[in-house]
Amino acid sequence: MVRRTPPGLVRRDLAATHAPAPLPGRLRDAAADGDAPVVRLRDAICDLLERYWEIAVRPMWPQMRLVLEADMTYRARQLAVGGARLLFAGMHPNLRWDDGVLHIDKMISSFRVAAAGRGLLLVPSVFAHKPAPPVLPEEPPTLVYPSRGVATLWHPAPVADEAALASLLGAPRARLLGLLGEPLPTVEIARRLRVTPSAVSQHLRVLYATGLVTRARDGRQVLYRRSSLGDRLTGAASD
Repeated sequence: MVRRTPPGLVRRDLAATHAPAPLPGRLRDAAADGDAPVVRLRDAICDLLERYWEIAVRPMWPQMRLVLEADMTYRARQLAVGGARLLFAGMHPNLRWDDGVLHIDKMISSFRVAAAGRGLLLVPSVFAHKPAPPVLPEEPPTLVYPSRGVATLWHPAPVADEAALASLLGAPRARLLGLLGEPLPTVEIARRLRVTPSAVSQHLRVLYATGLVTRARDGRQVLYRRSSLGDRLTGAASD
């Protein structure tokens, strides 16, 4: 998606991100020389982002996602119990909800955005240390904020006990769940486990009904794979 960003939008966002300071020399030169240098700059930034994802984020993403999901569940409860006032009360000291207006203190730029009728997208982040609205007022109303529980990312992940998993699910279903780290059809699963397809189908129905596997049609075949819940139960890493 970022690679498809038009050059004009790249140029505008670069200027808005560095405002009120001028663009650094290399960025200023690229933005001033037409669209081709901006496209090269955009693609170079995307290459760096991809490398950063692979090195720094992807190995930790399963744990990060759990922290973010827990934060979203907590915020939804706060909103349901106490409305917007309770939702924003403990989110960050720089945030203040007052008479239908969300105030964000200590920001570099200053503008007012009407979110009524447009909604406000809340985005928890394990990287942000303070709230961050969009860099320009015409952007959709969005608020990035520090997620709860970031310190727990450094706790070692629990190791799945295979014997306990077999006691919970039964040995055949535990073996089947362990096999589904990749999408597989029923016939291939049966071949690998050396059982009948009908026996595999029975176990798959139970695992699918409990949300431990997902399924998708590929031509005449139905492919099964562990869900994120199944990954967490087996201790497997997921993307």
